[in-house]
Amino acid sequence: MKDPKEDEEKSRRVVEKSTELRRRGRRRNKQCSKADRLQEKGFDSQLVSSTCSKNLVFAARPGYGHLGTKCVVKANHFLADISASDLSHYTVKIIPEVRCRKTSKAIIAELVRVHKNTELGMRLPVYDGGRNLYTAAMLPFTYKEFTILLTEDDESIGTSREREFMVVIKFAARVSMHQLRELLSGKQVDTPQEALTVIDIVLRELAAQSYVPIGRFLYSPDFRKPQQLGGGLESWRGFYQSIRPTQMGLSLNIDMSSMAFIEPLPVIDFVAQILGKDVHSKPLSDADRVKIKKALRGVKVEVTHRGSFRRKYRISGLTSQPTRELNFPLDEKMNMKSVVDYFQEMYGYTIKYPHLPCLQVGSQKKVNYLPMEACKIVGGQRYTKGLNEKQITSLLKVSCQRPREQETDILQTIQENDYEYNPYAKEFGISVDSKLTSVDARVLPAPWLKYHDTGREKEYLPQVGQWNMMNKKVINGSTVRYWACINFSRSVQESTARGFCQQLVQMCQISGMEFSQDPVIPVYSAKPDLVKKALKYVHSASLENLGGKELELLIAILPDNNGSLYGDLKRICETDLGLISQCCLTKHVFKINRQYLANVALKINVKMGGRNTVLLDALSWRIPLVSDIPTIIFGADVTHPESGEDSCPSIAAVVASQDWPEVTKYAGLVCAQPHREELIQDLFKCWKDPHHGVVYGGMIRELLLSFKKATGQKPLRIIFYRDGVSEGQFYQVLLYELDAIRKACASLEPSYQPPVTFVVVQKRHHTRLFSSNHDDRNSTDKSGNILPGTVVDSKICHPTEFDFYLCSHAGIQGTSRPAHYHVLWDENNFTADEIQSLTNNLCYTYARCTRSVSVVPPAYYAHLAAYRARFYMEPGATEISKARGARSKDGSVRPLPALKEKVKNVMFYC
Repeated sequence: MKDPKEDEEKSRRVVEKSTELRRRGRRRNKQCSKADRLQEKGFDSQLVSSTCSKNLVFAARPGYGHLGTKCVVKANHFLADISASDLSHYTVKIIPEVRCRKTSKAIIAELVRVHKNTELGMRLPVYDGGRNLYTAAMLPFTYKEFTILLTEDDESIGTSREREFMVVIKFAARVSMHQLRELLSGKQVDTPQEALTVIDIVLRELAAQSYVPIGRFLYSPDFRKPQQLGGGLESWRGFYQSIRPTQMGLSLNIDMSSMAFIEPLPVIDFVAQILGKDVHSKPLSDADRVKIKKALRGVKVEVTHRGSFRRKYRISGLTSQPTRELNFPLDEKMNMKSVVDYFQEMYGYTIKYPHLPCLQVGSQKKVNYLPMEACKIVGGQRYTKGLNEKQITSLLKVSCQRPREQETDILQTIQENDYEYNPYAKEFGISVDSKLTSVDARVLPAPWLKYHDTGREKEYLPQVGQWNMMNKKVINGSTVRYWACINFSRSVQESTARGFCQQLVQMCQISGMEFSQDPVIPVYSAKPDLVKKALKYVHSASLENLGGKELELLIAILPDNNGSLYGDLKRICETDLGLISQCCLTKHVFKINRQYLANVALKINVKMGGRNTVLLDALSWRIPLVSDIPTIIFGADVTHPESGEDSCPSIAAVVASQDWPEVTKYAGLVCAQPHREELIQDLFKCWKDPHHGVVYGGMIRELLLSFKKATGQKPLRIIFYRDGVSEGQFYQVLLYELDAIRKACASLEPSYQPPVTFVVVQKRHHTRLFSSNHDDRNSTDKSGNILPGTVVDSKICHPTEFDFYLCSHAGIQGTSRPAHYHVLWDENNFTADEIQSLTNNLCYTYARCTRSVSVVPPAYYAHLAAYRARFYMEPGATEISKARGARSKDGSVRPLPALKEKVKNVMFYC
C-alpha cells in the first residue's frame, strides 16, 4: 500500500470521474428501479447494474457443508401450506380519519359482522389496521361505501359515545402467489413480501382478538400467572409468530416471550411502588412529583368512586398543588369550586388523602382533575419506558427457560392456537403442522488453541466450548511497567486495595505478563463525584514520579452501585488522558476469586497490546481463505438509543484485525450518527480542504492503513461481519456499505480493490434449536442445550441464499440462541464448510474469557466498542440533544470526542 499522499492527485481524478459518470447517468435515465435510485445517491456503479431490470443479487448458496459430526436437532419451525390461488387486495378508507389502530380494527370487525353474509358475499376478510384489506377470493364489488355505527370510549373526557363512520372499500390488485411458489421451489427471485405479509396477518387475526398484540408478539395474562417485577410492573407471558420462506416450504416460526406490563393497581398503590415508600400520610417532594408524572403520563385509568360505572381516561399530567388546594371553574361565569367539595357533593365521596396531587386527564383546553385514590390503572398496558437493573434481572429470571420447558411451551402454544379450526386460516386455505421440524445438523470440531511454550500446556483442545488458564500462559504477554491504583470505594481500606492489587499483579505474572510489582504512586483514594480531578491528579503525579514517562495502566476500584462513575472514568481516560484503565467492583475486592482474577488478567493483557491465545491453524497457515494471502477481518455494529429516547444519536463502531496470520488483535473506531440511522455514515468520507485539496478519510480507510502499519502488508482480502441488521435492511446496508469499502480502498490506490465477503450476523431472531432427545447426555451440554459447534444450513434456512445457523457457545442458563449468519456478498468464493468453520473457530479466540462465544468476536467487539462510546457523550450532552434534536441546522450530529492514539490501536473496549 503506497503512501496516500503519493497517489492523492490520481485518486482524486478517479473519484471525480466516477462522480461525473454518475451525474451523467442521472441525467440520462429518470425512470429507474430501486437499484438505480440508490445508484443516484452516490453508490458505486460497479455494484448496481446500469440496466433498470437488474437489481443487486445476494450471494447464492454454493452448496451444503459436510464437515463435523452429523446429528438431528428440532427447530421451532412448523411447516405451513397454502392453497395455490391468488388473493385479492382492497384499500380501506375510513371517514372521518381514525388514527387509533384498535378503533380502525373495531370498525372493520363491525362491518364484517353486519355485512359478511350479504354485501361481502360470505367472504371473511383480514385487515391490517391501516389501509389494507385482503380476501381469499374477489368480493362481489370493486368499490363500495358502508356506514358503520360504533360505540367507543372517549379517553380525553371519559365518556362512551356512538359514532358514525363511512368506510370505503376499493379493489386494488391481485396478490400473486406465483413468485412465492417460485422462491419455495428454489428459484432465485426477490422475496414476495406482500404475499408473506398477508399470510402473517391471516394467522394472527384470531389470536389478536384475545391477546394483546405488540408487533409480531401476542401477550396475555392468562398464558401464565403474571409475575411482579417491582416498581408497579409485572411480566406477561406471550409468544412471537412469523411466517418465513425456507427450503422445506413456508414455515411458521413460534417462540416464547415475556414483556413488562403496568400492574392494574389502584393508582395510589402504583405511586407507592414507584417511590418505594408509603404515600398515605406524608406530602410529596418536587422530585417525587416529577418521578410520578414521568411514570404516569399516557397511562390509561378507570374511576372507582362511582360503583360499577367505570369511565376510562388517559393521564396527561399531574397537578403541582395538593388536592386540598385545588379549585376549578364550575361554569362559564367562573364560579369556583374546590375538588374536595365537588366530589363530596356530586358523588358523596370523601377524599381521604387531600395532601396528594390530582391526576390531570383530558386536553389542555379542558383539564379534568381526578384524585389518585379514585383511580385504578386499566390492565393490558405495555410498559414502554426503560426498566431499572432490578426489573431487568426479574424479567430475565421469569423469561429464562430450560430447553425442555421452552419446547413444551411452544408445542402448547401451537395446540392452543389450533390453526386447523381457525376460521381465517380455513378461509385462506392455510394449514399448519403441529410438530417441531426435525433438521439435519452437524457439530463442528473445536479448534486447537496455541498458548506460550513456557506453560505446561502449550496447545489445548477445548471440550464442550469451555476451558481455563491452569497450566497455560498467554501466547504474547504484554509488559506493564508503570501502573497506579485509584480507589473510589469508601468501604475499601487502603490496605485492602493494596492487597487486592498485589494478588492481581501476581495473577498477571502467572498468566505470562511482565508486570511491575509496585505502583508508581501509593493507592490513591478519591470521592466518586470528583472523578475528573482525581484522575488528573493520579496522571500528573505519576508523570512527575516517572520523570516525564507516561503511566501505562490505571486500576480503578469502584463501588458496586456507581451510577455514572464508570462511564465518566472511561470517557476521561480514553478521550482526554489517553490512559488504559481496568475497573474492579468492591464486591470482587473483598471476595477475591482466582477465576475472577484470571479473567481480569486476560482483559488487561489485550488492553495493553498482548494476545491471549491464537488458533493453531493460523500459526501453521492452514485456515482456508485467510492464511493464503494477507486478510483483514472487520466487525461492525450500530447501537441505537433506548426506546423513549427520541433524539439521542446512534453510535456506530467498526473494529478490524491488526495481525496476520493470527487474526486475533482488533483495533476499534467509533462515531456518532443521526438518531436511529442504521447505515454507517463514516465508513468513507471525502471533503475539500482549502489548503490540501480533496481529502479522504473514514473508518475503513483508517483501519486499512493501521493494518499496513502493523503488519507491513496491505490486505488482499476483506471479510466483513456486520451485526444488527434486520432482513428488511439487507439490500440498503449492503449497497451503501460495500460501496463505502470500495471507495475507501480506491482512495488508497486507484486499482486497489481486494475481494470482499460481506456477512450479516443476527442474534435478534426467534429460531431455537433443541436436542432431538433431551435425555441423551451425548447430544447436549450441561445446561441441556445443543452442543457448541452445532450448525444448520438446510431445511429451515433460506431457499436460495447463503445463510446458516451456528450455535458456537455452550449454554449457561435458559435456551441457547444460535447466531444466524447471512452471506450477502462473496467475492472470495467461500464454500459452506470454509465460512462455517472459520466463523466457529474465531468464536474460540474471544479475549475476555476462556469460553467460545455466541457471536463471531469481531462483531462482538464492535458491539462492545459502540456500547463504550455511549459514555463519551459529555455529561449534559444528552439533555442538550433532547432539547435541540439530534441534528444541528446543517443535519450533522455532534461528533464524539476523539480517542487518543495510544488507546485506539489496542483493544480498549474489552
